[in-house]
Amino acid sequence: MADDGVTVLLADDHHLVRSGLAGLVDGAEGMRVVGEAADGAEAVALAAELDPDVVLMDLSMPVLDGVEATRRIVAARPGTPVVVLTSFSDTARVGDALAAGAVGYLLKDCDPRDLIAAVRSAAQGYAPLDPRVARALLPTTTVSPLDGLSARELQVLRLIGKGMANKQIGRALGISERTVKVHVGHVFRRIGVTDRTSAALWGAQHLTDE
Repeated sequence: MADDGVTVLLADDHHLVRSGLAGLVDGAEGMRVVGEAADGAEAVALAAELDPDVVLMDLSMPVLDGVEATRRIVAARPGTPVVVLTSFSDTARVGDALAAGAVGYLLKDCDPRDLIAAVRSAAQGYAPLDPRVARALLPTTTVSPLDGLSARELQVLRLIGKGMANKQIGRALGISERTVKVHVGHVFRRIGVTDRTSAALWGAQHLTDE
């Protein structure tokens, strides 16, 4: 995260939407817009150029849709959290976006305060999901969340359970703090929690001792 606050890249093909979002983000304390993209390809290019703390990504865009743009951004810069901001809440679109690497999913009719809170949350390594989206995903969750965690994510979860901060986890595992944030976001989304305390409690209940 930059010293001057959370930097945000906006990706939406509607100028009016981008303008409104820019005013909202720039008006929030410790947060500023560093770039605006009118299509998915531009979003990928600007993400590489500007290295924002958070990307707010629409799904329905020309040239390259939001899902593919998200996939390319995450592949090129794994530490860049992408939060989808769209009008679509159907399970298929949500699943595609999360599978592409998005750490969060919000609907455009959400409260502006919730949007700002979600951007801050994503910048801190968490996984903001609109409650309506989370409910839509619940019926499809038929396997254990542990089945969806990588070996590295399981290590991160265990260290969260020991009370370690992201920087400490990074040192322990030999990875960057930013990479830890990405793993933490994936873990939170997979096990259905929004804070470290809940993650630690979940781990204590579901993880066996090594």
